[in-house]
Amino acid sequence: MALYEHVFIARQDLSNQQAEALIEHFGQILADNGGNLVDSEYWGLRTLAYRINRNRKGHYGFMKTDAPAPAVHEMERLMRLHDDIMRVMTIKVDEHEEGPSAVIQARSSRDDRRGGRGGDRDRGPRRDREDRSEREERA
Repeated sequence: MALYEHVFIARQDLSNQQAEALIEHFGQILADNGGNLVDSEYWGLRTLAYRINRNRKGHYGFMKTDAPAPAVHEMERLMRLHDDIMRVMTIKVDEHEEGPSAVIQARSSRDDRRGGRGGDRDRGPRRDREDRSEREERA
């Protein structure tokens, strides 16, 4: 069987759980047709570079599969017919990379630089505000 990577974009008005359920649903379709879902990732709701079907955002899903070509074609056909899926991209690869994808790695490194989500890092003491008259005197 061949190795594939699939990325799809789902409509923005879905909940996170519904978008993750789409990954499981299409993984089950592959399994029913003799394929295997090796790994999957939910990349979250992301802003699109341009509008697709009047949507500015979309839920991104990523799947690594090991499946025969007819199973992949059937899954792609059903994805294109599904009302919630806006775009699909499938790439045949020689081997799957170990660990999380580049998108997840970039997100975790960005969170590390920020000190985690929530903005709880210390910004230092606040400066005293100058009166307008003091600024005018210096100018």
